[in-house]
Amino acid sequence: MDNGESSYRRFLAGDDEGLHEIICTYRTGLILYLNSFVQNIHTAEDLTEDTFAEIAIKCPKFAAKSSFKTWLYAIARNITAKHLRKHSKLSVVPLESQEYLADEENLESNYIKTEQRHMVHQALHRLKLEYRQVLYLIYFEEFTNAEAALIMKKSSRQVETLLYNAKKALKSELERSGFDYEE
Repeated sequence: MDNGESSYRRFLAGDDEGLHEIICTYRTGLILYLNSFVQNIHTAEDLTEDTFAEIAIKCPKFAAKSSFKTWLYAIARNITAKHLRKHSKLSVVPLESQEYLADEENLESNYIKTEQRHMVHQALHRLKLEYRQVLYLIYFEEFTNAEAALIMKKSSRQVETLLYNAKKALKSELERSGFDYEE
């Protein structure tokens, strides 16, 4: 039983500290994951809050068919998909043209420590959504291919293919922006 699962079980048993532990453990990763969908850090924060509210209010059953983290990210993805369907008429402003706000810089500067990581981050945002999502889940959040498949509602084979194509597209994007690979 992983930390999130035991914390969730404690929360369901009436210990509010369990929910607090879940929020502290998964908040930042969820915000950055959801930001890859909506490309607005404030909206990503709101959707993360909605995710935690969903588990706090509705108390969905965790069947342990996957890790707790996979289950939580799948809930967040579903909430974000509903949000995007509801707001589909709004246009998305590309990340390069958004003005960085202080809190977004603080959040991302903790996550992106070097100039090379920053270039990778920018290149990721120029990729199509599915590529960004699979790369983020596998490399930043360290999900397995099977867990990413559950979150993305794809087969393991589809995730492997997506991952291969996403890495190829990312490499091409990085080379276009003058990224130097270390030997």
